[in-house]
Amino acid sequence: LRGAWDNQKYKEIAQHHNRSEKYVKEVGFKLWKLLSVALGEEQVSKANFRAKLENLQVGNISLFGNGCIHIGNISADSSHSSKKLQSEPKEKNKFYEKTSNSEPKVHLDLADAPEPNLFYNRTSELTTLQNWILGRTRLITILGLSGIGKTALTLQLIPQIQHEFDYIIWRSLRNSPPLASLQTDLIKFCRGGAPVPAPPVPAPYPEERATTGGLPLLEYLRSHRCLIILDDIQTIFSSGQLAGNYQPGYENYGAFFKQITESSHNSCLILLSWEKPREIAALEGENRPCKSLPLNGLGPESQEIFREKGLAEPEKWSELIDLYRGNPLWLNIVATLIQDLFGGSVSEFLSYDTLFLGDLESLLHQHFDRLTASEQQAIAWLANTPEPGDISKIPENLQLSPPELLKVMQSLGRRSLVETVKQNGRSHFTIGPVIREYIINKTRHKN
Repeated sequence: LRGAWDNQKYKEIAQHHNRSEKYVKEVGFKLWKLLSVALGEEQVSKANFRAKLENLQVGNISLFGNGCIHIGNISADSSHSSKKLQSEPKEKNKFYEKTSNSEPKVHLDLADAPEPNLFYNRTSELTTLQNWILGRTRLITILGLSGIGKTALTLQLIPQIQHEFDYIIWRSLRNSPPLASLQTDLIKFCRGGAPVPAPPVPAPYPEERATTGGLPLLEYLRSHRCLIILDDIQTIFSSGQLAGNYQPGYENYGAFFKQITESSHNSCLILLSWEKPREIAALEGENRPCKSLPLNGLGPESQEIFREKGLAEPEKWSELIDLYRGNPLWLNIVATLIQDLFGGSVSEFLSYDTLFLGDLESLLHQHFDRLTASEQQAIAWLANTPEPGDISKIPENLQLSPPELLKVMQSLGRRSLVETVKQNGRSHFTIGPVIREYIINKTRHKN
């Protein structure tokens, strides 16, 4: 309203408030509709509203987050009929904007969210997520290995976008809850803690409505703007199968994610996962309401970890960051190891031919325990190939057909375990030093 009063363009208003131009236009459309009702005018627009208010000598305007506007001593919303304007005369050419005393209340339930850890600069990722949310993206998947910073990024995001939502709920799937139980829990929070009523008998869709009182979660997502964050999505996927395949009895989660993406509503679901659900690849796209953000490691900003740990020789820190691919958790672990065993000397640590893993081994085991036999074959091949592997030249000892190898490499990519590099215009595949060392150690122990 203030920007339009000053004759700013939608693009200028969007830039000033760090919003998308599309979002500002949507808000503007609603505002002109409300003003048309309040002023009893046929059509108020951005181009004419200032002149209309000046002509009416309006001096007391209040805007509220619940879709209401108060002008003088009348109020209106989009459902009210037109009312005659009654206002005290004010000095012409003066405009006073009075906002409500408090921001619209956001209902937060972050009981399942972990305690925030140190957050290292992820400005571009935060901006991307904010733009997606303001652009009405309905489903966002944040992907990456454990420790890469998915949780820290999302915790940092919440304060920056919470004013966009009525409800923000964080749930962990670490205990693999059935979808019906999760939906009941979410609906209960949206109902202010009130018990979810029993479904009608017989329920038309018992497998979906058994615990939602006959009203699907989607109806609550339409009536309120909700942000739902589901952490540890990988726990509902099967080990020993290609990435993103559900455990028996959890296949309905895939239908749920598809429904959230394709149905009309103003809410948003964020998934945090080690691996991408298989439906997401078909649903996502630049101009579609489903997007994925694979998290890469940190760059020079991760040197703050080494400062906190008191490591010496800053000129060597970049080598550590590259070896451990900028993974904040991995860097914290190795920095502690260097401090404990080498008195903080990075050069002494790097002088060893073997890359120390220490506590990283148990973390990596959780990822590799999920791989299929074919994935284990392929990643062992990459670990023992000094140059990036060319999948058009399958080695004889890799007993996989070309179609099988393509599926396997796609799955390993969806698990964030392989890296793609371009050589001579073709895609080649490689793995990071930490993963390579883990696989070599594992093979050595077997032998």
